[in-house]
Amino acid sequence: MTRDVGAPRVVVGVGGGIAAYKAAELIRRLRSGGAEVTVVPTPAALEFVGAATFEALSGRPVATDVWTEIPAVQHVHTGQHTDLVVIAPATADLMARAATGRADDLLTATLLVTRAPVLMAPAMHTEMWTHPATVDNVATLRRRGTVVLDPAVGRLTGADSGPGRLPDPEHIAALAELLLQRPDALPQDLAGRRVLITAGGTREPLDPVRYLGNRSSGKQGFALALVAAARGAAVTLVAANTSLPTPPAVDVVPVGDARELQAAVQFHLPGSDVVVMAAAVADFRPVDVRGDKIKKTPGTTPDPIALTTNPDILAGLVRDRAGARNPVIVGFAAETGDADGTVLEHGRAKLARKGCDLLVVNPVDAGRAFGTEDNEAVLLGADGSAVEVALTGKHALAARIWDAVTPLLP
Repeated sequence: MTRDVGAPRVVVGVGGGIAAYKAAELIRRLRSGGAEVTVVPTPAALEFVGAATFEALSGRPVATDVWTEIPAVQHVHTGQHTDLVVIAPATADLMARAATGRADDLLTATLLVTRAPVLMAPAMHTEMWTHPATVDNVATLRRRGTVVLDPAVGRLTGADSGPGRLPDPEHIAALAELLLQRPDALPQDLAGRRVLITAGGTREPLDPVRYLGNRSSGKQGFALALVAAARGAAVTLVAANTSLPTPPAVDVVPVGDARELQAAVQFHLPGSDVVVMAAAVADFRPVDVRGDKIKKTPGTTPDPIALTTNPDILAGLVRDRAGARNPVIVGFAAETGDADGTVLEHGRAKLARKGCDLLVVNPVDAGRAFGTEDNEAVLLGADGSAVEVALTGKHALAARIWDAVTPLLP
C-alpha cells in the first residue's frame, strides 16, 4: 500500500477495555485531520472491537502480534516509521507492561522501538486508577517522557461513576495534533501547580428573555485548560455560557454574568499559582433588569436602556494580589485597530492600565478569533517583551502561552 507522502504517521494503540469502542471516533478524527493511521490493538482489545472495524476506519491492515509479516519485522518498522503513538484506551494492564518494558505483543514491542512522542489516554475503574501500582506506573511513564493524561470523571461500567473515564476523543485528537506540530509541547512543567482560567462570554440580562452579550465561544479558554491539565496542572475553569465538552481532569464552574464570574474567581483564587482571564467579560450591564419580557408595541419607540459599568475583574486581581503565593496574572485583549491606534498600540496601553504580568492581544477584526478554530496573538510581557504568534490552532497558541507563563513562576 502506498502512503500519502507528507502526511503525519500516527500509530493508534488500543487497549483491552470497554472504552475501546471510542477509539473508532479517535481514528476518524485523526484521519480527517490528514494523518495516516496504523491501528495496533492488543489481543484483548479485539474482544471488544473487531479488526474489520479498525481496518475499515484506518484503511490499513491490523495485526496484534509480532508473528505477522515477519520478513518486515513489523514492530521495528512500525516503531521507527511513525511520528506519534497514541494509546486510547490505555488500560492498567497495558500501562503496567509498558512501564516495565514488556514486549509481549506488537503494541508493547512497538513502544520499545519508537522514539516518537507517546500520548496515553487512560481508562479504567476508579479503584484501578488510584491503586498504588498504577500510580507508580504512571509516574514512571511520565518520568520517561510519555504524556499520560489524567482520565475524565464520569459514568464508568455498571452503576459507578468517578475518575477513570476515557477522555473525549475530541480532546485526545487535539492533543495529538499539537504533539505532531510540536513534540515538546506538553512537558510536565505545571505539575503541582494550581491554575485558574476563565472562558466564554458573560451575558448581562435585560429581561427574562434578552441579554447583552458578546461573540466569545470559550474555545481559547478551554484549549488553555486542556493543555494546562496535560502539562500537569490542577485546573479550575470558570466558564461563562459555553457548550463545549469538559476537558479531562478539569473542574468546570459554570457562571452567567460578570458579577457571577467575579465571585467565582474570588472564591477559587486562594492557592492559585496562575490566573488566566481569557473570558470576554461585558464592560457594561443594564441598570434595571425587568422581571417581565419587554414588549414590542407597534408604532412606539422602546425606552432607552440605561447602562452601568461592570467591575474590572482583571485590574482588581492585580490590585489586590499579595502574600507568599502571589499568582501570575494573564489577561486577554480582543482588539481592533482604529483612528487612535493599531491593535498592538491598544494592547500596550491596556497592559499599562491593567498591570498584569502577561497580556495576550488578539486581533478580532474581519471575523477573526471569535468562534474559530484558529487564533493569532502577540504576547506582551510586563518586562516589555513582545512575542508574535502567527495564525495557528488554539491549542498550539495555548501551548505558547504556557511556555511564556512558566518562566514567571517562582
